Amino acid sequence: MRQADVIVLGAGAAGMFAAIEAGRRGRRTVVIDHAKAAGEKIRISGGGRCNFTNTGIAADRFLGRNPRFALSALRRFTAQDFIARVDAAGIAWHEKTLGQLFCGGSATEIIALLQRDMAQAGVELWLGCSLGEVRRVAGGFEVETGRGPVRAQSVIVATGGKSIPKMGATGYGYKVAESFGIPVTETRPALVPLTFAEQELDWMRPLAGVALEGRVSHGRTRFDEAVLFTHRGLSGPAVLQISSYWREGEAITLNLVPDRDVAAFLSEEKRVAGRAALRTALGKLMPEKLARLVEAQVGAGGPLAEMGRAALEKVAGRVTAWELRPVGSEGYRTAEVTLGGVDTDALDARTMEAKGVPGLYFVGEVVDITGWLGGYNFQWAWSSGWVAGQAV
Repeated sequence: MRQADVIVLGAGAAGMFAAIEAGRRGRRTVVIDHAKAAGEKIRISGGGRCNFTNTGIAADRFLGRNPRFALSALRRFTAQDFIARVDAAGIAWHEKTLGQLFCGGSATEIIALLQRDMAQAGVELWLGCSLGEVRRVAGGFEVETGRGPVRAQSVIVATGGKSIPKMGATGYGYKVAESFGIPVTETRPALVPLTFAEQELDWMRPLAGVALEGRVSHGRTRFDEAVLFTHRGLSGPAVLQISSYWREGEAITLNLVPDRDVAAFLSEEKRVAGRAALRTALGKLMPEKLARLVEAQVGAGGPLAEMGRAALEKVAGRVTAWELRPVGSEGYRTAEVTLGGVDTDALDARTMEAKGVPGLYFVGEVVDITGWLGGYNFQWAWSSGWVAGQAV
């Protein structure tokens, strides 16, 4: 039977990072994953350029029953700490909007960095290896694998959530937690496009492919980023962000022209170009297809000169506070992450160790911590993996 000091289940961002830190501390570490390649989510992230962290890390940009749980790890291994490793590896990067950092080249550079660091730390990587039961034995744990049982003093569960099953995502990590009596909160797709009923899609489908900078709100939460109309509903960064807060049966509010007094704009257009159609004026603020749709939905077929103040304000209300009611999301198939997971009340925030099961750790997406779009979830992976790797 194979013996190790640490077994890491999952060769994603959190798992590989935890393994590097454990290996650097002289711990005999084995990383096991059923996938054929390591870091597949890293590879496809950020359009293939990996949005590897964000400079605006804060507790209010994470979700979960207790988002502040994440702060201990995030403060001990920061975005700047990971940037330093990227710089040391000679990987070029650039900042886009909202503090988002991307590789200048390919996301595979980050995977290569992690695999190189694992190799230098003496970590073994078993890919294409199935995982079975994890059980307590004298002196630690035993994990059933496709290569036979492996024993170690510590096990780090870094198997991720349910998002993107075509890449091999499963609920395995949750089952491991539950087998040890560790609670798991409700899980659901997050950072995912929203879908609509057929009557809404009748007017949405002709807009498929139309994008604009907008504002999407749910209660007091709002995001000012791109909105994209699709054949199934709404997508784009602002919609993905709000999907983490939205629940079935609830409405969202779409502002097509944030930070603009649309009523005043239309009044001025009426004054200087009263013979123009409403769609012509709105076309100066949004894509033409969308301008035509708004004109049709408010029933304004004549020139601006024929529209009174109340009519213009009605248009402004539709443009800036358009209430829409999604019926669902595209689900785990396209969700970037899973909301919910291993209950943080059952974990030590300083180490990620299960309070009632010494030697068992949970890191990354499998935990009930979910970040905003834009590098937050990768930073959680690096930080939670780092603290576990320091503790095993």
